Amino acid sequence: MNTLLGIVSKNRASILPKAIDSAIFQDYKNLTVAVFDDNSSDNTRTLQTEYPMVQWEFSTVNLGYLHARNKWMMQSGYDYFCSLDDDSWFLAPTSLSMAITHLNLNRDVAAIAFDILSPDKSNVSLLTEPFETNTFIGCGHVVRLSAAREVNFYEPNPGYYGGEEKDLCIKLIDRGYKIVFMPGVHVWHDKTLVARDLKNQHRSGVCNDLVFTYRRTPSPYLIPALCLKLLQHFRFAYSYKQLSLLPYCMQGFKDFFKLALAGRLNRKPVKNATVTKFQRLGK
Repeated sequence: MNTLLGIVSKNRASILPKAIDSAIFQDYKNLTVAVFDDNSSDNTRTLQTEYPMVQWEFSTVNLGYLHARNKWMMQSGYDYFCSLDDDSWFLAPTSLSMAITHLNLNRDVAAIAFDILSPDKSNVSLLTEPFETNTFIGCGHVVRLSAAREVNFYEPNPGYYGGEEKDLCIKLIDRGYKIVFMPGVHVWHDKTLVARDLKNQHRSGVCNDLVFTYRRTPSPYLIPALCLKLLQHFRFAYSYKQLSLLPYCMQGFKDFFKLALAGRLNRKPVKNATVTKFQRLGK
């Protein structure tokens, strides 16, 4: 089974090699590693000579990681797509082969969620039996491309950051597929602050989460679901002490309502049973 591993990067030349090294040293043989540089202004381009075995693409405009992921997944000749962030890396050379072995043996599984570690969640888990979950984290996952094609890949979001994995997963679950979490198969997410605007990421994430609720919630529950989301986001932003997020939360509300009232958001609700399963698996 041929697998494409894609890393989207922007202005992280200092840490990107860790992600690339962990990818090219995976023991899975039928693997192509690709890097999409999203209009970096640092010296990322110079890494091309250090990694000639990697497929490089350099954009001269800002296109975003969702554009790159969809472009990669639409390529022919691959069975699976693995995504790593540019500040993330595998902790073992067997991680990818373990995920793909599980996918090969279980045709009803559409995606594998790796066990993500980070500076704020660094306790290593034991390797135990995989189990069904409701979503994966973007910095480390594998998607079965035939299943992704059935649901037309990632739906573009109005905000540049947040919510796309959850939306893809609920579409896959609605189609009858499973999302599986692999405890102990670790990806480290360094969560570097380089090229990261946390306040505007929050604004984007709030807007995208409301868009997700609007798109996928069955009609009888749409208004209550949106009201609950608004309350949850307001409470979080109000109580968050490390940054002043409330103005950005309110801007996210404004962004969503502006789009909704202008009729610029499509609605493709999933089944009631899908929502119930999605919520149950997320607990």
